Amino acid sequence: MAQDTRERLINSGLRLLHGRGFNASGVQDITADAGVPKGSFYHYFSTKEAFALEVLERYWQGLRIPLKLLRGSSVAPDERLRKYFALQAEAIARGKFEKGCMIGNFGAELSDQSPMVRERLAVIMAEWTRAIEGCVREAKDAGTLRSGLDPTAVAGFLTNSWEGAILRSKIDKSSAAFDHFSNVVFAVAFNS
Repeated sequence: MAQDTRERLINSGLRLLHGRGFNASGVQDITADAGVPKGSFYHYFSTKEAFALEVLERYWQGLRIPLKLLRGSSVAPDERLRKYFALQAEAIARGKFEKGCMIGNFGAELSDQSPMVRERLAVIMAEWTRAIEGCVREAKDAGTLRSGLDPTAVAGFLTNSWEGAILRSKIDKSSAAFDHFSNVVFAVAFNS
């Protein structure tokens, strides 16, 4: 029962913090959504900030699953990258471009407000970028990364640009930013 209550709180946090943001989601909102007494929140989480870190971690664990697409296989590395970003774009479109990415949302909202969240976001972004970099390095080795491009710089550019495309998709309620991202990236950085 205790684990169930904690899970319900985290699931409510995923919905509310991702959809509304950290500051617009009060503890009362979260516990009401979870259908648990407000006091139970503080039984499991010392602060709302500690709760946000748990929710962010759960969100990141979900995003790590598609990163497996980037690892070596019989599919060319540039095609794996293309598929990875296309699947991410489809997921955001299915959500009607409303929530965007919790990593980017928290980065914009909490970087100056919470050093703990900012530090965790930096680690997540570094891990995400390294996963992409591994695939970009494979593209370099395969000869499909344009000559003279540094895989580390390309991976950082891809991660940063992707977050910008997600933000723009929320503003425009459209996948046009994803199309622009893919058209430019795969025409300029890769020989595919």
